[in-house]
Amino acid sequence: MQRFLAGHNPSAFLLAAQFLQLLLYTLFEGNHGPRALLSGVGALVLVMVVWVVVRSPGTNWIAWALAVPAFLLSVLSAIFADPALVAWSAVLESILYFYAAGSLIAYMLEDFTVTTDELFAAGATFTLLAWGFAYAYLVCQAWVPDSFVNGGHPGQPLTFIELLFLSFTNLSATGLGDILPISAPVRMLAILEQFCGVGYVAVVVSHLIGMTLNNLSGKPKGSAR
Repeated sequence: MQRFLAGHNPSAFLLAAQFLQLLLYTLFEGNHGPRALLSGVGALVLVMVVWVVVRSPGTNWIAWALAVPAFLLSVLSAIFADPALVAWSAVLESILYFYAAGSLIAYMLEDFTVTTDELFAAGATFTLLAWGFAYAYLVCQAWVPDSFVNGGHPGQPLTFIELLFLSFTNLSATGLGDILPISAPVRMLAILEQFCGVGYVAVVVSHLIGMTLNNLSGKPKGSAR
């Protein structure tokens, strides 16, 4: 299994698993029937996140130390429907996604060549950041009530797909839409996410584009600097 994944772009598997999870959240949000399916895909995503960290310059045990309790808490929260367990699971998953995103960034910047897996890693890192901030928003909503104003459903807490929508629109700087952060912690997170989105494009994406053009022009490695 390890050899298979190593030869078939693990970052692509992670990106595909995240899009599958997004599709399932869209189809079954608010429906308690397919909890097992959502939990299974969530576990798959966690495994893929740990795997890309293992292949990156990141420290393996940190990823495992975050992923295992996060998965256990998510299973317990699904069984007992305990908001406290949901919040603590979201804390661990948020940290794990941020750590994995940082590890993939280090992986993409560690040399002067651009591989197919690094191109998939560029997309996977963006989604990891979006998921990480979405879980951080979920924690704020649990610990600081009335953190958001939801134009679509006033007075109701945001669902995870709505938090993920907010995260993607904020990270990509396309606007907040009908969901507005109003508490101080959430506004701080929104500012950090906007900064991360702009910085990611400016540093990582521009690096990959520059190295790709450098390789196509046939210049020696590192000569672009």
